[in-house]
This record gives sequence, C-alpha cells and structure tokens, in this order.
Amino acid sequence: MKMTDTFIKPMHPEGRKFVAIFAAITAVLFLIWEPLGWIGVGLTVWCYYFFRDPIRSVPQQSGLMVSPADGVISLIEEAVPPAELDMGPEPRLRVSVFMSVFNCHVNRTPITGTIKKVAYRPGKFLNASLDKASEDNERNSLRIELEDGREIAVVQIAGLVARRIVPFVKGGEQLKTGERFGLIRFGSRVDVYLPHGVAPKVALGQTMIAGETVLADLNSDEPRRMAESI
Repeated sequence: MKMTDTFIKPMHPEGRKFVAIFAAITAVLFLIWEPLGWIGVGLTVWCYYFFRDPIRSVPQQSGLMVSPADGVISLIEEAVPPAELDMGPEPRLRVSVFMSVFNCHVNRTPITGTIKKVAYRPGKFLNASLDKASEDNERNSLRIELEDGREIAVVQIAGLVARRIVPFVKGGEQLKTGERFGLIRFGSRVDVYLPHGVAPKVALGQTMIAGETVLADLNSDEPRRMAESI
C-alpha cells in the first residue's frame, strides 16, 4: 500500500454533487473574507471524507456475517423485525451499529443471500443512537434469505442529521458478503436482526468496520461475547 492510500480514499459517486456544492460555497466565502474561505476548505474536505468508499478485505469463510456499517455497536437486544418485512412477531437478536458524521457511510451486505423484500418507510429524525429510533425514524429495510434458507433483516435508519437513505439494490437481487447495498447521508444507524439461535461475536461499544469486522458466525455455537472498557 502506498502512503497516499492512507489519506486519499475513493469517493462514492453519490458524493460528487455535494463536494461540488461545498467547493462552490467555499469559493464565495474566500471572496467575502479569507478566514471564512479556509473554514469552507475544511468543510469541503470533511464532505469528501464522508462520502469515501474505501476498498475492504471481506472474509470468505462460510457462515461468517460481517458488519454492515462503520461505527460503534450501540445496542444488542431482542426485538421484532420491522412489520413491513413480514418476518413474523417473534423477537430476534438485534445488533445496532451507530455511525457518526465522521464514519464512512457506505453500507455493505452482512452475508451472501437473496433479497426477498425491500421496504421503505418515512418517519422522524431522532438521534439514531436511541432505541426508539428503530420504530420512529425514516428507514429502509431488507429481508435477505441466506443460502441455507434462514433469513436476516438489515435496516438502514436515518438519524438526527441524516435526511436521505440511498438504496443501491432492489428485491430479487443476489448479494455477496461485503457487497455495497446503500448509504445514508450524514449520520445514522444500521440494525441487523440475526437468525434464531445465532449469538453475536461483538460487544457493546466495539468499533466496527463495514465488510471486515465479523458480526456473527452461523456455524458456531459459541455464546454471546462480552467485553470490558479499559
């Protein structure tokens, strides 16, 4: 890897128009007052990094589920999948990854499977780290059938700052582990509802890397992992 690769990342096409807008505003700010222009430069660089889309090394071992998002594990609890996915009333273990405005916001498929249903629901824009955000906020939900017939749900949730969920996929498509399936603009969260009987291999507060960090192993009977902040 080149040294420049550490700082210069590919940018998703969705971000080009936003970077252009920030750059245009920055040019105007320089005309008004130079210090304001430099603030604009900083914000333009931040916008570019927000829409970065880095290459990830995706684990290929059968049965491994990876994180769908960069961020921090904010919730691990039992919950019923969104009603619009028609997955029944029985609770499943839900793992939530909270993304700050400094995280990469391109979301990736946790595990290989077929999209059986995509359901968008408008809603509020509460802080995405809150539990009630799963019920009240704007969301886009995917019901994915795995190769062994089991199903998972992946839910993109808009946050306090986020105002647009951008899906890249539709029902019937087959996705591979780590494949990009959408992004959320400017702060948000992604929930994963695990198959029954599967324990997560992550803990609250753990930092996640989309497409790389192992979230669960469908072939393991290891109990849920615990961690301690030190």
